[in-house]
Amino acid sequence: MIAIIDYDAGNLKSVEKALHYLGEKATITRDKEEILGADRVILPGVGSFGDAMGKLNNYGLVDTIKEAAQKKPFLGICLGLQLLFESSEESEGILGLGILKGQIVRIPDCAGLKIPHIGWNSLDIKDGSKLFKGIDNQSYVYFVHSYYLKARNQEEVAATTNYSTLIHASVEKGNIFACQFHPEKSGEVGLTILRNFAQL
Repeated sequence: MIAIIDYDAGNLKSVEKALHYLGEKATITRDKEEILGADRVILPGVGSFGDAMGKLNNYGLVDTIKEAAQKKPFLGICLGLQLLFESSEESEGILGLGILKGQIVRIPDCAGLKIPHIGWNSLDIKDGSKLFKGIDNQSYVYFVHSYYLKARNQEEVAATTNYSTLIHASVEKGNIFACQFHPEKSGEVGLTILRNFAQL
């Protein structure tokens, strides 16, 4: 079973629907025992970094997430990726989960490019990435974000894209995986990513 962590963030249902389409058992929950008893855990989300951390704290989910991320395959999606890191320029003074090292910073303004970044971009995928097994380099995925990851450890970066700047679009460290883009909205490529995660 895959637990999708419920902290009143958006896109939970679309992630659940994609997993059900793949034939996976998935449930949206904020119950500690259910999360820790799951085979895999997903932290999705859209919205503000500060608001999200406030809700994770209010629901008592911070320690549960940290414990789950130590023990089983764990996937952060969009805001869920950002929350795994230390801090974000979007919400100064608010600490992230700090499970991975790096900062979330605003996409720099660039003539001809709109922020937020909404749309399809191709990925430069690192060889050997578990999440991207069977996916061609330069495949397109769907992004919606104004802030992006600058990971401290380059070896943890599994895929990058360019939009005004070099964006760390996906990371892998041990059993922890995360995507800035939305696999559940990225067609067959995204479904393959979710299937790869479900088979870890």
